[in-house]
Amino acid sequence: MRKKIKETIVVEGRDDITAVKAAVDAELIEVNGFAVRKRSTLEKIKNAQERTGVIILTDPDFAGEKIRKTIENYVPGVRHAYIGRKEGTRLKDGNIGVENASPSVIIRALTDAKCKLVDRNDIFTPMDMIKYGLTGGDDSKNKRQKLGVKLGIGYGNGKQFLAKLNHFGITKDEFLEAMEK
Repeated sequence: MRKKIKETIVVEGRDDITAVKAAVDAELIEVNGFAVRKRSTLEKIKNAQERTGVIILTDPDFAGEKIRKTIENYVPGVRHAYIGRKEGTRLKDGNIGVENASPSVIIRALTDAKCKLVDRNDIFTPMDMIKYGLTGGDDSKNKRQKLGVKLGIGYGNGKQFLAKLNHFGITKDEFLEAMEK
């Protein structure tokens, strides 16, 4: 079984997600920079903190620090992973960000934040997604949207939603109860 990071990692943008996924197996929440102030985003982070714990990995700049403070004020107990400015700077143009860090730097930052490695234990399968009409049907997208709200895990396409069900430790009972509603 493949090891993965238990905690949900919060990053600023899509390029950060790509960089982190190249380094580790983890569930990520993208805050779209200062859009982190949206209540729905903060609620998603709060739910992740309650279920798996949260590690914030933002850019080593003023905006990254502001995002960290915003989240920490709303969701107490989150942990922080840091990369240095030098480690996150692209040499050719001086761009600073998590997306420029190497996988080894990202792993070191997460290790320093005391992330937990767990065995990957997938309860839900692609067959479950089909069986419950969450993929392959005319109304699948709508069902995933409603179920994501009820379970507090947010929306995702079929593959993303399956990953969220397994990452957040949703039990079969929780799932079936939410499906009935």
